Amino acid sequence: MAFEKVADVGSIPSGQGLIVESGGRQIAVFNCEGTLYATQNNCAHRGGPLADGLIEGTVVTCPWHGWEYDVTSGECHTNPKARIATFPVKVEGDDVLVDAGA
Repeated sequence: MAFEKVADVGSIPSGQGLIVESGGRQIAVFNCEGTLYATQNNCAHRGGPLADGLIEGTVVTCPWHGWEYDVTSGECHTNPKARIATFPVKVEGDDVLVDAGA
């Protein structure tokens, strides 16, 4: 795994997402009540920015058309055939690291 620092822990408030760059792609990092998760930033429906979506528990709702995704698994609650990529996250000190692959 090739973890890369993408943010500081304090830059992602609880219940919010942050768009970062890692592995040559846009990644959304979400703070779900103190636990961090990373997914692709673009919605599988029409490419909406998931980091700007509403977070409830571990579900993010796309701000464009309301598609809902579980940030822990990438599963789509709106369309079971759709899915988003998820990426490993770890915290070292104040650093948020993501392995977005190559």
